[in-house]
Amino acid sequence: MLRDQIRALVKQYYDENFGLGDNNPMKNGVKYAGRVFDEKEIINAVDASLDFWLTEGRFSEEFAQKISDFLGVANVILTNSGSSANLLAFSALTSRKLGDRALQPGDEVITVAAGFPATVTPILQNQMIPVFVDVELPTYNVNVNALKAALTDKTKCIFLAHTLGNPYDLEPILEIVRDKKLWLVEDNCDAFGSRYHGKLTGTFGHLSTISFYPAHHITTGEGGAIVTSDDQLARIVRSFRDWGRDCYCAGGENNTCGKRFSQQFGTLPLGYDHKYVYSEIGYNLKMTEMQAAIGSAQMDKLPAFCEKRKQNFAAYYELFAKYPKYFVLPQATPNSDPAWFSFILSVCPDAPFSREDFVKFLNSKRIETRNIFAGNIIRQPAFIDRNFRVAGSLEQTDFVMNQSFFLGVYPGLTTEMIAYVGEMVADFIKDRA
Repeated sequence: MLRDQIRALVKQYYDENFGLGDNNPMKNGVKYAGRVFDEKEIINAVDASLDFWLTEGRFSEEFAQKISDFLGVANVILTNSGSSANLLAFSALTSRKLGDRALQPGDEVITVAAGFPATVTPILQNQMIPVFVDVELPTYNVNVNALKAALTDKTKCIFLAHTLGNPYDLEPILEIVRDKKLWLVEDNCDAFGSRYHGKLTGTFGHLSTISFYPAHHITTGEGGAIVTSDDQLARIVRSFRDWGRDCYCAGGENNTCGKRFSQQFGTLPLGYDHKYVYSEIGYNLKMTEMQAAIGSAQMDKLPAFCEKRKQNFAAYYELFAKYPKYFVLPQATPNSDPAWFSFILSVCPDAPFSREDFVKFLNSKRIETRNIFAGNIIRQPAFIDRNFRVAGSLEQTDFVMNQSFFLGVYPGLTTEMIAYVGEMVADFIKDRA
């Protein structure tokens, strides 16, 4: 009864403090992203704190199961961020348990330079060679012909993100993966809920990743997940996530395998406690129970969130389609249905204004914009003089670096906010053109 009273008070608190938000765009601006929630997330967070089971518990199990059911996959391993999810997914492919298929230092991994660093850094951190290929507009995804031309005998893996929610052309890539016996890691952090040929992204690769950072489709504040239908890979990922230990008991459990004190590992004594046997060079990158409690409530909203993102994208497309001389409009990959992360735009080189002119104007009007992450990542300070290979030209990647940006389409945007953006854009174009 006391817990029920606390829940009722939490709902009252939500109603009084968050329920009637002020969405005046001229006063509060138009954000590129933001958390969208109701009392259920707060009630779950309080419920978890009342349990005071701080590591993975009932909410973690519930959250992972909801993701598993949504995607139709067998294994979901929660972690503390999308970047950690990428690190764990890729590192798992180096496990000795994979035998001849294990990735080795010096192997080549094909990716793109027009993206977010967390898709590339695990390759370097595991002493392998990123091979950068160009993207193509207006999808902003990998150029498949460039990818094919980049293949060598050293190529062992393809690690790509679905750019800002738009799926890359998976059919020819999957054919390459099968023919060459490569690994495919899908960075699905910006595309949770997108579809390709009717099938959800994040279910095509050997491993895929999700981010729950506040800008993404659902949020736990910080948080992420690794997804796979391969039970062996799932066990390896969990080992890398949990200090590298060989034991797969859940928190608070013992002797799940029934052989805790009867096995031989390495040169350890026979029967050494399995809970303290380490078969991988791992980390501690687990999610907390309170984060999972929030995520479980957010998962119930994911379909509605994805639909609202599509609606906001369509509204922005209609707005900017009035100015085809000045902007390159985004285009969904054929046979895909993106749950867009954002609305991507490029300023045409012969427009009477630059990208910098335009985004400075928008930001002066409290309309947030973001560049396409790293632009061309090989030009970033951290990546200069690193061990990588560029396959072919990165001409379109440089174009993205210089001309492209995005606006948010997150579910918190209102029709009034998008109308305000339209008014400001019209004023700018009228003044400049």
